[in-house]
Amino acid sequence: MLNVTDDLDALINVLPIRVSKSLRERTNNFELLEVVLDLGRVPEARYPGTEVILSDQEVTEADIEHVVSRIGEFTSDNRAGIERTLHRISCIRNRKGRIVGLTCRVGRAVFGTIKIIEDLVRDEKSVLLLGRPGVGKTTLLREVARFLADELNKRVVVVDTSNEIAGDGDIPHPGIGSARRMQVPSPQLQHQVMIEAVENHMPEVIIIDEIGTDLEAAAARTSAERGVQLIATAHGNSLENLIMNPTLSDLVGGIQSVTLSDEEARRRGTQKAVLERRAPPTFDVLVEIISFVQVAVHANVAEVVDAILRGYQVPAEIRELDAEGNVRQKQAPARRNGRDARETTFLEEPTRGPRAPDIRERRIYPFGVSRQRLAQAMRETHFPGRVVDHLDDTDVVITLRPYYRRKPQTLHDAEGRGIPIYVVKSNTIVQLEQSLLSMRAEKAGDPVVAALKEAEDAIGDVINGDSALDLGPQNAYIRRLQHMLAQRYNLNSRSMGREPYRHVRILPGAPE
Repeated sequence: MLNVTDDLDALINVLPIRVSKSLRERTNNFELLEVVLDLGRVPEARYPGTEVILSDQEVTEADIEHVVSRIGEFTSDNRAGIERTLHRISCIRNRKGRIVGLTCRVGRAVFGTIKIIEDLVRDEKSVLLLGRPGVGKTTLLREVARFLADELNKRVVVVDTSNEIAGDGDIPHPGIGSARRMQVPSPQLQHQVMIEAVENHMPEVIIIDEIGTDLEAAAARTSAERGVQLIATAHGNSLENLIMNPTLSDLVGGIQSVTLSDEEARRRGTQKAVLERRAPPTFDVLVEIISFVQVAVHANVAEVVDAILRGYQVPAEIRELDAEGNVRQKQAPARRNGRDARETTFLEEPTRGPRAPDIRERRIYPFGVSRQRLAQAMRETHFPGRVVDHLDDTDVVITLRPYYRRKPQTLHDAEGRGIPIYVVKSNTIVQLEQSLLSMRAEKAGDPVVAALKEAEDAIGDVINGDSALDLGPQNAYIRRLQHMLAQRYNLNSRSMGREPYRHVRILPGAPE
């Protein structure tokens, strides 16, 4: 059973009199999210799915000054609070620094939510919480701090950047129990306070809200390596989001590009350039918060990240808290690339035996390529496709580099019709197998693998004497992986152009 305390009167009392009077007359304030006061506009109260006008009279400078004079001081992140409560008041300033708007957000302590992940924190595992804004990450974090400090008698330190976990003022809100609280003078200094907590106060557990920079991710790793249990939240809605975030991927082990030998690539059924986890994860467990009473748990982050990078479906464990306070568990549908899937999940290494096709049969037209060798490569890779005789019957063309550079009429026609053209360096079975594996990856919706294959081909051309080559436009994360791949081959690379056309250029010569 959940127990909610919100100290709502403390927030209502600082509002302008006509606004507070209107708000007190409402019967659904247990659902109130925030009150918005913008200069020259009518005041609003926001509830889940609806907004309510609290007065026909517009907000004046005197109304804003009325609120500001009754709350704490605004810090560098433009946030303030009400002492010994969890309410947060954020301000909007004009270009001269004068406050022209206020967002008065209701803070609630919810007791009882810990039960849904109690076994995880009790086992001294480091837990990372993810979820969209307002879903309850900080609320759960506060309850975890209280549980560990009061019921497990742990030495707990809360690193409180915006006083959102333990409230405003120098005395922490009772919602964190006997846990100690270290305030952060500026959001840019959160990583320093994290390290200071470990070095000066000997905590067994550190609680952190919103890890969002590479410095904070590095500080978290340093703390974990010193044997401290970490309970933290981070930006992102899912584990897949975190893996693709170049700043925060280190929290789950970091991602690096690895070039496999031809034999190993064929054994795995992948192309040569693959992504692998770089190091052990900082956090043992990842919890995606769906709501106050429902979460999705990835109990072994290392195994799940490895599986995702190899293209497997990874089902999470769904936990729900019922009305009686009991936790119910069930297996979630498998997901791939963030979508639901119905296939069985496998975590073991793939074999070279026959597999059910994961893409529809492709019709391949070889132009200047040995049909016999192409057929053999398709058998070796178990590629679901067939060789066709005419361009009219195909949906993909494979050709050699010399033909593609000369662009005969057949290839011009293929490009004009929007038919994909795969270019191989030489008419060998190995080259054809790599092209087929790349084709499978792209059709399966893996833009990262396709981009790395493009970078690998360009690197080969530059090594063989070509001048600088431009790759296709990619996002920042994929460009970073392409730069890493160029550096691995001792080549220089640069990012060129502006978004959304920013791309990597592979250059001859060693990295500067």
